[in-house]
Amino acid sequence: MMHAVPPIHHNTLNSPDRNSDKNAPAPFLPMTRKEMDTLGWSECDVIIVTGDAYVDHPSFGMAIIGRLLESQGFRVGIIAQPDWHSADAFKALGRPRLFFGIAAGNMDSMINRYTADRKIRSDDAYTPGNVAGKRPDRASIVYSQRCREAYKDVPLILGGIEASLRRIAHYDYWQDKVRRSILLDSRADLLLYGNAERAIIEVAQRLEAGEQVEQLLDIRGTAYVRKDTPEGWMEIDSTRIDRPGKIDKIINPYVNTRDLPQCDLEKSSANPEADDSVQVLHILPKPKLDRSKTVIRLPSFEKVTQDPVLYAHASRVLHLETNPGNARALVQLHGDQEVWLNPPPIPLSMEEMDFVFGLTYARVPHPIYGKAEIPAYKMIRFSVNIMRGCFGGCTFCSITEHEGRIIQNRSQDSIIQEIKDIRDKVPGFTGVISDLGGPTANMYRIACKSPEIEAACRKPSCVYPGICSNLNTDHSALTQLYRDARKIKGVKKILIASGLRYDLAVEDPEYVRELVTHHVGGYLKIAPEHTEQGPLDKMMKPGIGSFDAFKKMFERFSKEAGKDQYLIPYFIAAHPGTTDEDMVNLALWLKKNGFKADQVQAFYPSPMATATAMYHTGRNPLRRLSYKKTAERVETAKGEKQRRLHKAFLRWHDPENWPLLREALMQMGRSDLIGSADYQLIPSEDNPTSEYRSHRRKNSPGAARTSKGRILTQHTGLPPRAGGGASTPKARKSSIRRPR
Repeated sequence: MMHAVPPIHHNTLNSPDRNSDKNAPAPFLPMTRKEMDTLGWSECDVIIVTGDAYVDHPSFGMAIIGRLLESQGFRVGIIAQPDWHSADAFKALGRPRLFFGIAAGNMDSMINRYTADRKIRSDDAYTPGNVAGKRPDRASIVYSQRCREAYKDVPLILGGIEASLRRIAHYDYWQDKVRRSILLDSRADLLLYGNAERAIIEVAQRLEAGEQVEQLLDIRGTAYVRKDTPEGWMEIDSTRIDRPGKIDKIINPYVNTRDLPQCDLEKSSANPEADDSVQVLHILPKPKLDRSKTVIRLPSFEKVTQDPVLYAHASRVLHLETNPGNARALVQLHGDQEVWLNPPPIPLSMEEMDFVFGLTYARVPHPIYGKAEIPAYKMIRFSVNIMRGCFGGCTFCSITEHEGRIIQNRSQDSIIQEIKDIRDKVPGFTGVISDLGGPTANMYRIACKSPEIEAACRKPSCVYPGICSNLNTDHSALTQLYRDARKIKGVKKILIASGLRYDLAVEDPEYVRELVTHHVGGYLKIAPEHTEQGPLDKMMKPGIGSFDAFKKMFERFSKEAGKDQYLIPYFIAAHPGTTDEDMVNLALWLKKNGFKADQVQAFYPSPMATATAMYHTGRNPLRRLSYKKTAERVETAKGEKQRRLHKAFLRWHDPENWPLLREALMQMGRSDLIGSADYQLIPSEDNPTSEYRSHRRKNSPGAARTSKGRILTQHTGLPPRAGGGASTPKARKSSIRRPR
């Protein structure tokens, strides 16, 4: 049974060598022995190892966890971006008294280093000077190994988004194979997934009280390795929840399935691909199950490695068990070891969110970096994170897997106070708040109308295929926040840079009017992602009609406000479920509407995302899976040439892409789209346009070349895509976080 959920509040430990002076917040959490000496510390209770530069700001995970532990009376040190080639850098602060806390940083280390085309990036926004190569691949694993070398018997607690997204067997895009749970490869003692404030406090306090790390088995939002299912627990075979195909006789529900070598589906000796039948089962009377002592057994690592249907099935079941109100524990066999996942963490209350964001952050990078610029910090230093979580459920996005679907809100007073702190304390503030947002711009204070329904719901999205009738779409709290924030003395402008969920926004025209009239800095980014229903269904995104409805509302309110403002729509190429024909139709839509985008993105299969399961398996985990030959298959662009083609369709206007597009259109039997007529997409080779001739002249040998990034709309040239907001940055280069 799960341990009682501890509240998050101030709690100073009673320890002999701690007095009131030493419990005062440190100017910065120490990164060197010299800083420890200045603080009067002989040792650290906890040392956090991170792949990011240390920025003492609530947008950075190490700062939140470090300051939170500090508020509970613990002494916390930071080892940021250590040299991982030996254990020496991991001994810099000495031996931690309680544990090492290890995280790759605000991004998965592989996504941080490699592009969607698996090419090494030349920059790192989380490193001083934007320098690449300051963290290893799979940093969580490497850091754990070095910490173990440095101090063999110190507990290792793994956390952060890299750990969250790799907590079970997962497809690894860079190796093109299924990897084991990162818990096993890192050999950490405990893995904390999701937003881990509550869990990290409980871990620290229980270790301080004398418990061993091996005893910390009942904390929500954690994963660990165990030998067997504990006494008193009832196991449920995952194939009883969702049957992918032919299975043997049902397991007696009174039997502990850990006593059996494999889950029900795995035992089938028949070739399921050759047999479309599903055995009729006689269901035995079910015992009354205690959900708090029920665990679901997923197919083993070995099985999901070999069988794409079972991989998709495991992904589906995991995503069905993500609501903290009804989720059950999960267990997955890896060889002779069990990876056990406790249910997800309970979301923070508004008071707890206020406490976390109200801690004593310096709000600037550690002085050790001098004047070196850290791009991720520069992007968010004047922005405020007003909430966490996302109930959109977009299959390509990792926000939900990490932060959850239940929105966790800060109070308006807390947000207003942070704006004042930025005004008074952050160097370089000119009066412009760059963002009031988070994972999305407009889910603040929006939730299910009924707590009982919310606790029982298992839907992956509250807004797909349409907005749930139980969802309260009232934006009035957010509208009022905007109005009150604008009144703060010294604040000239407040922009909204987080991605807008436009299908939700149109439900409250007054909010859209407020946004458009006061908070758009010339253009507003939104992400329809595609125009065709096939890929949109696989993304769990609304149809392009929702974009059209919002566009009309946006233009009407802009006109009423007397402002020239424009929408910048973003699209994804090569997403699972996207055909070449879909990309042709999208390109025609872009041309018809006059959009020319310089910056485009291809689908990036991040670990554990539902779309990644589609990419890897060719199946659709959004629906019941089957081995039947008639079962749905998901078409995906995987080869380099096809992925390049899909990106080329997004940049239909670029002459460099015309030879590739011309060849593809002819092969598709769409040569009617080649020519100079308005309805045609690209010019014929024999009759190049003036644009093409100009391009050839500019790029001929000896011609002067310029690099001028821009996004063109039907109205004007605009600056390159810019990100913003204060939540965990996700994308790279000119946009730190993707719009939603």
